[in-house]
Amino acid sequence: MKRRRNQGIMSDIAIRTENLGKVYRIGEHRGGYKTLRDTIANTFAAPFRHLRHNPNSTIRNRQSDSIWALKDIFLEVKRGEVVGIIGRNGAGKTTLLKILSRITEPTEGWAEIRGRVGSLLEVGTGFHPELSGRENIYLNGAILGMRKTEINRKFEEIVAFAEIEKFIDTPVKRYSSGMFVRLAFAVAAHLEPEILLVDEVLAVGDAGFQKKCLGKMGDVASEGRTVLFVTHNMGAVNRLCECTFWLDKGQLIMKGPTGEVVSKYLTSESGMEGEHYWPEGIANPGVEELRVVSVCVLNDGGVVTGNLSATKSFYIEICYRITSPLPFCRIGFLLSTVEGFPIFEAYDADDERYAIRRIPGDYMARCEVPAQLLNPGRYVVSVNAGMPNIKNLAFLEGALVFNIEDTGAVGSHMHSKRQGVIRPKLKWECEEV
Repeated sequence: MKRRRNQGIMSDIAIRTENLGKVYRIGEHRGGYKTLRDTIANTFAAPFRHLRHNPNSTIRNRQSDSIWALKDIFLEVKRGEVVGIIGRNGAGKTTLLKILSRITEPTEGWAEIRGRVGSLLEVGTGFHPELSGRENIYLNGAILGMRKTEINRKFEEIVAFAEIEKFIDTPVKRYSSGMFVRLAFAVAAHLEPEILLVDEVLAVGDAGFQKKCLGKMGDVASEGRTVLFVTHNMGAVNRLCECTFWLDKGQLIMKGPTGEVVSKYLTSESGMEGEHYWPEGIANPGVEELRVVSVCVLNDGGVVTGNLSATKSFYIEICYRITSPLPFCRIGFLLSTVEGFPIFEAYDADDERYAIRRIPGDYMARCEVPAQLLNPGRYVVSVNAGMPNIKNLAFLEGALVFNIEDTGAVGSHMHSKRQGVIRPKLKWECEEV
């Protein structure tokens, strides 16, 4: 890692970067070891290498294509701060953590990290598949510079948190993804790093485990350690982080109090007229089986609009395309406030009629949201599609923003805003007794 020499950086700074940048060259192999497969492939490719530099070739030279994953990043994180890092897929969040974890070096600029770093960036990062869970705990502790006595003191707590007592002496290559991520998080959080870097790997675990991890990160923060938390969970960012950095296309767009940054982020590129359309379809990177084509909000008359009445029902509609048969697929949405607090999730597979095998074709899923449910205000729709516990296909955060307006009739007790996010019209029975 490129480092800046000590130039009087204040002792209360845990992380500082200046002019940090990272460029990736597509298709280019740079450094590292070569496998037998690489050697064989290079041997067969050698006769054709001249085509890469032949100006008369009809094949476009893609080897020179480059992408700036990060560009001109200036950050400063104080000791004991819990900082959220948000942004859409491909924004550069994981690249930043990899540089801070010393997994990769920056192309330009420098990063100063003052303290022992524990990181959880990908499932199994730093684990040796042939070693048992027990051996990997001691291996990771040694990498962090801990003595055996220190690891011994934390060992039982790590195993209990990961809930893998029966499999602690089993090679981790035989672990399920859930077991893997539980142990990886337990090791990263319990071996007392001064700086904890956590990526979105918590999405791999179940809801109970995610809640457990968020609680542990809160404990780590309360102990005065520094935490950088990359996530798409805006509710978790609001609960854990006082300060948040927003990255987009490799650049730092905004930094400041979490509430302000999250609100600005969620409404930044969302469809404000009630509809968002992607002509070529959109999905998670590398996903080919499913593409989301559009999402829109319709009023009770079926008209697309971004302004809705609090006293009338409305619809959220998602159109998508499946290109390969899927044994099971569900698509739905997360509704949240513009501050990032989740209100509810809903999926088409909640109706058993639609929890079936999906064949290639174009689909439309429409959900009715009842009248008198939401208070007046602005709300965010994020689209989510996938095969539960198998693969996430698409997560489109902040796909739409719409308004619920106070248009209640004169004399109605339901027209005024009430405390809370929702204001359901519930059934009552009243009688004189």
